[in-house]
Amino acid sequence: MAKKEKLALFTFIDAFGYELLKREPFLDDLLPYKSPINTIFGYSSTCDPTIITGLMPREHDHFSFFAYNPEKSPFALCRFFKYLPKSITRRGRVRRLMSRFIKRLYGYTGYFQIYNMPFDKLPMFEYTEKRDLYQKGGINSGARTIFDDLRDQNIPFYLSEWWKSEEHNLATLTEDLKKGEIEFAYLYMAHMDAILHEHGPEAKEGSEKIKWYDQQMRKLLEVAHEQYETVNLYVFSDHGMTATPEDYQLIPQIEALGLKFGEDYAAVYDSTMARFWFLKPGAEAAIRGVLEKETNGKILSKEKMHEWGCDFKTNRYGDLFFLVNPGLLLCPSFLGETHLAGMHGYDPNDKDSVASFATNVDLDTPPKRLDDLFGLMKKEIES
Repeated sequence: MAKKEKLALFTFIDAFGYELLKREPFLDDLLPYKSPINTIFGYSSTCDPTIITGLMPREHDHFSFFAYNPEKSPFALCRFFKYLPKSITRRGRVRRLMSRFIKRLYGYTGYFQIYNMPFDKLPMFEYTEKRDLYQKGGINSGARTIFDDLRDQNIPFYLSEWWKSEEHNLATLTEDLKKGEIEFAYLYMAHMDAILHEHGPEAKEGSEKIKWYDQQMRKLLEVAHEQYETVNLYVFSDHGMTATPEDYQLIPQIEALGLKFGEDYAAVYDSTMARFWFLKPGAEAAIRGVLEKETNGKILSKEKMHEWGCDFKTNRYGDLFFLVNPGLLLCPSFLGETHLAGMHGYDPNDKDSVASFATNVDLDTPPKRLDDLFGLMKKEIES
């Protein structure tokens, strides 16, 4: 049987930043073109929609998972969980089981996790990734994704099941490659993010994982070359990972002001930032007074939010954004009470935040920022 002409294989390795790519051997004989690619401010919940739409956060309307909206919060029942002992509800396994229950209850199809959100405050918030990003209608703003284009043009393609294991996704893609029918593949590899959170970006566990990726990709490419004359391989990440040797406590400083949460102000304390909504006069001045004196972070100006594509049309994601310095972990936060050795979500221009890009294709113009990846994928399906 004659080989199919071409396969475009896009491989997304979560948290495989450029600093790691420079340091570790990875398909060096197969990927001669390696370069940094700027990330987007926020977390994967911001970066992933940018990659598949080519739009900035203000346009696709994805940022952090929780937004202050008590009128439309689906979590009214969760307030009763606050009566459970904290020795139970703070456990990660218990939180994951609760998340699965709530996800099924409300019919969410996107990534869903309540993390360490306090149960007495959860009914004040809505969840922002209710739908699977990769399926039709998954983007909050209604924007199209590269997968909408593939479906509408009837181009046979492979899309990883992001909620399944890397081994599963490698196996299913291998089977599709053996058939030689697909023309485009999007392989999702997420586990290194968890490894680097737990052990940090300098640990041997990260190096071992990269060796494993190298081995698995070589096996995959062997199968692909049996069925295709040309395999255009693109490997990229959404962000890097920063070592976090020190915890930083912001919540006690805000609570010491004596303001009432839900009446005077509301806040979400993510791992690297705090977002505030001001509900009564005087709350903003009091909170700004604390934050402006801080040397461990900075209030983000409107100009900076515009530069980073996060100047949203409404205050859905916050009235004020406070970003901590790289290397500090906001802990405890609404995402966790346990120290992590690595984190992302800092200033996107910081070297450890920079994502990576590698390919075997000599491109005239390599992508410079995550939103450029969409144009590259679009070019592949149109050529």
